[in-house]
Amino acid sequence: VQLQASGGGLVQAGGSLRLSCAASQKMFSMRAMGWYRQSPGEQRELVAEITSGGGTNYADSVKGRFAISRENGKDTVYLQMNSLRPEDTARYYCNLRGFSDPWTSREYWGQGTLVTVSS
Repeated sequence: VQLQASGGGLVQAGGSLRLSCAASQKMFSMRAMGWYRQSPGEQRELVAEITSGGGTNYADSVKGRFAISRENGKDTVYLQMNSLRPEDTARYYCNLRGFSDPWTSREYWGQGTLVTVSS
């Protein structure tokens, strides 16, 4: 499974971007799909994720500004990012966790898309 992410770019503070991530094939059973980010010298951190049941989890720093959603029937997620701040600047990585068959759990990462927020 390959994850294709798009939507990153350069935006001014207060602006918006929408990230998309699509899996090349649907997993047997998806558990969760989401976005992580990593800035230079920092650890990768969870930004937002959505479970197969529709539950969502957000980092405290993005609550109220970012919204994750998914496309029904596909392993595809979107991250709407509003009121962007310079501290949101990072490479954003798509993540997919689930089962490739009834017995085998898998985790996949995308290559990352760069988001740069200028002040």
